[in-house]
Amino acid sequence: MTNSLDKFSVLIGLDWASKKHDVCIQKSNTATRQFKVIKHSPEDIDDWLCSLHNEVKGPIAIAVELSSGPIVYALQKYSYVTVFPIHAATLARYRQAMFPSGAKDDPSDAELALDLMLKYPEKIKPLKPSSDASRTLNLLVEQRRVLVEDKRRAVNRLINALKQYYPLPLAMFSHRGSDLFCEFLLTWPTFKQLKRAREKTIRAFFSKRGGNAVANTDKRIKAINDAMALTEDSSVIEPYSLLSVSLCNQIILLNKSIKAYDVKIDGLFNQMPDADIFTSLPGTGPCLAPRLLAAFGEDRSRFSSAQEIQNYAGLSPVTERSGNKEWIHWRWQCSTFIRQTFVEWSAKSVHQSYWAGLYYEKQRAKGKAHQAAVRALAFKWARVVFKCWQTKTPYSEARYLKALKERNSSLLST
Repeated sequence: MTNSLDKFSVLIGLDWASKKHDVCIQKSNTATRQFKVIKHSPEDIDDWLCSLHNEVKGPIAIAVELSSGPIVYALQKYSYVTVFPIHAATLARYRQAMFPSGAKDDPSDAELALDLMLKYPEKIKPLKPSSDASRTLNLLVEQRRVLVEDKRRAVNRLINALKQYYPLPLAMFSHRGSDLFCEFLLTWPTFKQLKRAREKTIRAFFSKRGGNAVANTDKRIKAINDAMALTEDSSVIEPYSLLSVSLCNQIILLNKSIKAYDVKIDGLFNQMPDADIFTSLPGTGPCLAPRLLAAFGEDRSRFSSAQEIQNYAGLSPVTERSGNKEWIHWRWQCSTFIRQTFVEWSAKSVHQSYWAGLYYEKQRAKGKAHQAAVRALAFKWARVVFKCWQTKTPYSEARYLKALKERNSSLLST
């Protein structure tokens, strides 16, 4: 047993499930292991941990195939418990190495998790709890992104439904996920109903909403007057109009929920000590700045180099070699949400940062596709942001351009 684990009185491997958890328990200075099954309920988990702590009178280490989730949240309540998260792919490949037949069993998975923690302590690191504000922000930005994806799917389904029976609104509106678009469809869900509406009623609808809705009123009314029905088949119109109304109600509710998240995220983000660092980055805006802060966190010892954050975010490529063959591919074992955050922000920065725009254009000139060029730019940005984060210094475009010029960077050569 390694020195880093000597402080623990008992070490546990835990295989989690929705209703029960299999555990493999090994007390310090012994090789004997016990297997138990714990029901997934706050009461059963509390009874098990309290009785175990009273027995061993010391801290407990638990290796689990999660870094977040119900069981991790439950374990973090106890000051004497340290969670060691194990990547799911790591455990799966270790299981495959130990059991080539492909056999899988919950108790054996718990024992494998314990073995990984014992044999590779330099790889299996303890989970360091962040502050309440940091953990709250992390969950908020992830949940907001889920709602955005739900909205995107609903909008795509709505567009497809309208194409089947009522394409006119698609030509009238460019923002198909807006409340205005959905309210228009809820008011006139079919072409026949829209054609029966008086011009005065339609003008009043747009006038009530103001802004661009008013500016484009004449153009939209002309489109309505000139339009013809795609179909008059009621067996098509009735089902699709009902689907369109249902999707519009969903989108309006999602828009309201996303706005509520935006308010909560903005209030919490602006209270964070590192907020200025991420708002100083070009192109972040109110959505991406909190996501970048959540990606880096507040613990400066979490990443010792830019390479580590690049690996964590899945930005650095992976090289595989076998004999005379060499294959370079992107990193699969990473947080998809974090990679998505860096890539989306890098795409925004192309039009906000001089050097980022130059780098993107040079990548495109080499024949790289848009996404490949943006990922390459994200790799560059990760090094810049890491330095700002480590030194607690907001980003300065002028300062970075000056540094590039002093280094005679080929990026600035024309």
